Amino acid sequence: MNQIQPIFILPEDSRRTSGKDAQRMNITAAKLVAETVRTTLGPKGMDKMLVDSMGNVTVTNDGVTILQEMNIEHPSAKMIVEIAKTQEDEIGDGTTTAVVLAGELLKRAENLLDQEIHPTVIAKGYRLAAEKAQVILNSMAENITSKDSKMLENIAITAMTGKGTEHSKEFLAKITVAAINKIIEKEGNKTIIDKSNIKIEKKVGGSVEDTELIEGVVIDKERVHSGMPKNVKNPKIALIDSAVEIKSTETDAKISISDPDKMQAFLDMEERMLRRMVEKIAASGANVVFCQKGIDDMAQHFLAKKGIFATRRVKKSDMDLLAKATGATVVSNLDDLSPSDLGKAGMIEEIKTGNDEGLTYVKECDNAKAVTILIKGGTEHVVDEVKRAMEDAIGDISAALKNNKVVGGAGATEIELAREIRKYANSLSGREQLAVQAFADSMEIIPRTLAENAGLDPIDVLTELKAKHDQNMKWAGINVFTGKVMDAWKEGVIEPLKIKTQAVSSAAEVAVMILRIDDVILSGSGGGGGGMPKGGMPHGMGGGEY
Repeated sequence: MNQIQPIFILPEDSRRTSGKDAQRMNITAAKLVAETVRTTLGPKGMDKMLVDSMGNVTVTNDGVTILQEMNIEHPSAKMIVEIAKTQEDEIGDGTTTAVVLAGELLKRAENLLDQEIHPTVIAKGYRLAAEKAQVILNSMAENITSKDSKMLENIAITAMTGKGTEHSKEFLAKITVAAINKIIEKEGNKTIIDKSNIKIEKKVGGSVEDTELIEGVVIDKERVHSGMPKNVKNPKIALIDSAVEIKSTETDAKISISDPDKMQAFLDMEERMLRRMVEKIAASGANVVFCQKGIDDMAQHFLAKKGIFATRRVKKSDMDLLAKATGATVVSNLDDLSPSDLGKAGMIEEIKTGNDEGLTYVKECDNAKAVTILIKGGTEHVVDEVKRAMEDAIGDISAALKNNKVVGGAGATEIELAREIRKYANSLSGREQLAVQAFADSMEIIPRTLAENAGLDPIDVLTELKAKHDQNMKWAGINVFTGKVMDAWKEGVIEPLKIKTQAVSSAAEVAVMILRIDDVILSGSGGGGGGMPKGGMPHGMGGGEY
């Protein structure tokens, strides 16, 4: 009898995992990612210390920061990191929630797979439940407007709780709301909030309580000449997008000078050209210049003689913010500079910081459409973490005002959502019903984790919460400080609806995608082979985590 020759369709060094093994491996990888960030959730969540290959240390509670710094290699684990990035880009907060939900959906799906329920059936059930969840969340939400400043402050406080800014969160929340109110714009019924109009600048020194909101812009630049004034009251500001220098020719030009006198004449001409440029600036009435390009040494001297404050090589993003804050127009040609292009502010001053670097403050701008939050703190790590917390708070308030809907926090929303999805599951027939039930159970991971991270008994807490929700207390949540059930709404634990809708939809999408994979083919020759060792357990989960 002839021996049948095996046929190889893949290169020798490629590895292939299929069927249940592939599903198990992908689910395990995703669960590990979720497990890593799970302990950071909530007011009592712990922090992670991440050390990169250069030895730089990051101490943080922020889900997306942890996942990005961890340098994850496993392909399915990377898909989980993607939802954290989406959540960060869309809202700026709720990354840990989204990842933990995705991990739990996959964990529950694993139990269903063990019961021989087909992955496509689970996927269909999850999709149905995710669609229903959006409807439930929208009907559950309460309305909010930009005039509800107390509620907006509560949203900021909720976002910052447990983020290393604990002792000064009320103070920082007031600053955040004030900053948002400055830059908010209305177009008909639409609210437009461009978060890039709030610049967050860090400065090590002082304490977090010294953080200040500046109605204007703080620029990480100092004046170019020591003879210039250090501060200018009621300045007239010119924003120039061209160099205050002699242009060098684009082509290779050669200037031959045969006579020493001609050399002097050539230098005099250069000086005259620079002097004329400075005269043009002065003639417009400007006494402060922000230049995006260079300023020649000679021009610096002339500007200083005229008492004009000037900085050079200002970033384009800072130029745009300056234009919004002061009302100035960015001018590309000095010949076009006119008094109508100049901007106004109450004060401009250069302030030296602890490490002898100067910052230029443009402040007290009337009707500033761009503002700066200057964060201060004792160490680099403290300032960085406060900045991350502030970004979360700004993101939350923006998300709340964009669709004017908010929900209660403290696990209340998830318990109510689970309860409603269970009711929906009972209306279904067929095996999808089991998947919808599993989806409802998965929602409870958020209050369960909040309880565990606070050292409470999760079973007791969940039982008590469900009892309250059955009595129609829809905002019953956990007070992690007392261990008791509270009315999250009355206690001011409020989150934007968008955090929940985005987290639930992206967690469901990624869970469905991972469930539908039944074959993992890793090409050889370094094609990501490090992600999945032969044992089937993912590694590459490092990055100073363990």
